[in-house]
Amino acid sequence: MAKLKITLIHSAAHRLPNERRIVKSLGLNRINSTTTKKDTAALRGALFKITHLVKVELVK
Repeated sequence: MAKLKITLIHSAAHRLPNERRIVKSLGLNRINSTTTKKDTAALRGALFKITHLVKVELVK
């Protein structure tokens, strides 16, 4: 299964509470923090809501 490398590029401060919760649930704490997750439909749905805050790369 493919993996996604997710990097927080904009702060979650002063954003909607739902967006802040998604960022925190992904394990992203600070700007430029990175995490790697399995590519699932649920994860893609969460990322769709915060596309303006993160950079996503495909990792094989």
